[in-house]
Amino acid sequence: MSTARPYRPSSPPPDGHLAAAGGQVPVVGRIFPAPVAAKVPEVIFLFWVVKILTTAGGEAMSDYLRIYGNILGGVVEVGVFVVGLVWQFGTRRYQAFAYWFLAFAIAIFGTGVSDFLHLDVGIPYAGTTLLWAVILAAIFWVWQRNEGTLSIHSITTQRREAFYWATVFATFALGTALGDFTANSLHLGYLASGILFGVVILLPALAWRRFGLNSVAAFWMSYVVTRPLGASFADYISKPHYLSGIKFGDGPTTVVFAVAVFVLVAYLAIARPDIQQPHTAIATRQRTTPEPVFLDVPDPGFDGG
Repeated sequence: MSTARPYRPSSPPPDGHLAAAGGQVPVVGRIFPAPVAAKVPEVIFLFWVVKILTTAGGEAMSDYLRIYGNILGGVVEVGVFVVGLVWQFGTRRYQAFAYWFLAFAIAIFGTGVSDFLHLDVGIPYAGTTLLWAVILAAIFWVWQRNEGTLSIHSITTQRREAFYWATVFATFALGTALGDFTANSLHLGYLASGILFGVVILLPALAWRRFGLNSVAAFWMSYVVTRPLGASFADYISKPHYLSGIKFGDGPTTVVFAVAVFVLVAYLAIARPDIQQPHTAIATRQRTTPEPVFLDVPDPGFDGG
């Protein structure tokens, strides 16, 4: 049952705070417009399908680009990532193609960065997994401390969007390292790793439904696992037999997953089933609205709400 209660905002953040009043990011806020609505999609079943497909496609494409070397391959990955950032931050509300292009770009770039730390710097998979886990925890801590919520229904300011995409990048890099750790360091192979993560991704939803796990925590736990899940199956499809794959190839695997993502995102862009409805319950100590507002607080769901 919904309840309503008055909310009295705290005083505005002092000068020098992480972002200006209204949630704009310094410098970035002078280039890109402020959001006028939620910048991320509602979490529906198709969200998880597309998310896993982007992780798989990003893994395969990053591996394919490595044949061109760190310099050329790295330039391509960075270029795609920058294009995605500019496109997404240039929008004022959620747009399916802009959002999922950046998600795919982060899947590519995040894989490349994680692989570079292992293959070129020489950090073992256990080390890169721990490193990205610490980075992700730090981002969550700073985000929660500054905004008071990690809910996807709160991504209505530029500052929160910046926290959101920093989190997404860290989850992609962490998932890449974790998937490689189970497949290679633990010698499970790609197929067994994919099956393992296919089971693990269901546990947060079960804990939320049966044991009352916080919905926001459950969402982000499952979100992290989408990366090693998709990447493990992409590697199983693309890699040669001696690496426990079926040898379809990185290039063809990239094409298959990219086409699948494009088709589903085109549907989302046309049918728009994933447009968030306004969630007035998201209010934190950083709100600077000068007058009182009334909050209609709905029951939480497994959607980051």
